[in-house]
Amino acid sequence: MLMRQNAATNDPDPAERPGGVHSTAALVPLMAVVSIAFLIIGVALPVLPLHVHQGLGFGPFAVGLVTGSQFAASLFTRVAAGRHADRHGPKRAVMAGLLAAVASGLLYLVSLGFVATPWLSVGVLLVGRALLGGADSFIITGAAAWGFALAGPQNAGRVIAWVGMAMFAAMALGAPIGTALYGYGDFAAVAIATTVVPLSTLLVVLPMRAMTSSRSAPAGFQRVAGAVWLPGVGSALSSIGFGAILAFGPLLATDRAWDPVWLPFSAFALALVAARLFLGHLPDRLGGAAVALPCVLVEALGLALMWFASGRIVAGLGAALTGFGYSLVYPGLGVEAVGRAPQQSRGLAMGAYTVFLDVALGFGSPALGLIAGWRGTGAVFVASAAVVVCAAAITVPLLSTSRLGETS
Repeated sequence: MLMRQNAATNDPDPAERPGGVHSTAALVPLMAVVSIAFLIIGVALPVLPLHVHQGLGFGPFAVGLVTGSQFAASLFTRVAAGRHADRHGPKRAVMAGLLAAVASGLLYLVSLGFVATPWLSVGVLLVGRALLGGADSFIITGAAAWGFALAGPQNAGRVIAWVGMAMFAAMALGAPIGTALYGYGDFAAVAIATTVVPLSTLLVVLPMRAMTSSRSAPAGFQRVAGAVWLPGVGSALSSIGFGAILAFGPLLATDRAWDPVWLPFSAFALALVAARLFLGHLPDRLGGAAVALPCVLVEALGLALMWFASGRIVAGLGAALTGFGYSLVYPGLGVEAVGRAPQQSRGLAMGAYTVFLDVALGFGSPALGLIAGWRGTGAVFVASAAVVVCAAAITVPLLSTSRLGETS
């Protein structure tokens, strides 16, 4: 594998020396920060669709729009987050994201002052979700760049998988917490949690060791985008299934009288966490594309099972299969993307790669909302399964050019 060279001394980067800091243990504090930060997203997941639909009286399209607006906003901040992490260090990127998350929670609270005027309330909520999208960009992109610096690029798949595992574990834990908060204090309790949690996380981040930014000039965006676009398209298609669970899992449970309503997302997230915990090393060992291809097919099977399900047990199994399949698609294709990008621009590469996820969720969720309004909530899942299968066609060409074990 090619090793980074220090611009001043021509020494290899410490993270890539034999015996350097590249173990999973080095990622544990960072994973804790990601878990705490993304708890705020998990708290809102099961109740935001209910608040918009039942509390404010809007239909499925508005639910998809509000849910997807976070990811649409992330689309415009991922590249900035990657550049910020490369130039100023990943710690500063994570802290900027936490501050944006605090502002998002405050806007959630402001939106409640206009419940009597639903269109104005949902407008303020959309702005709050947009700020949360920016927070998401800076936290997860900064955390990934921080992890690459700690563990070395030879462990890129493990970093992406484990940081994502921490994110989804927090979101899964947040779902029942959010449901309990909503039952206790309506959406106001969720808004307060969204403000307080990221503020407290700043206290955890402040004493953590910062990693210095690269001394080499970052590569241009066009060069990085050219390197990551094919894995990114595959990731976007596979992420439609994630968007279906995220936005319409609670509504499907409500429509079919499954209790609890957070079951689909929690089953999805717990299966994803378990798969990444025990199998997160496979993309680095076997190759990202080789792992992603069968996982895409498992994800599609799970989505189809959710459409078919007549009871919560089968639906939970379908959601778990979807999570298990999706678990290694994103890090697997991420290994392919990072391996093709210039060494000094790994933060930008991760930001550019994640843009494709934002496109899928930001624009796919409203599209799924239209399908739900036209053919019912169940149709969302069979349509998502068909889209996810298309990701396999994107993954196949990557098998012959997989960058296993090297960085460009």
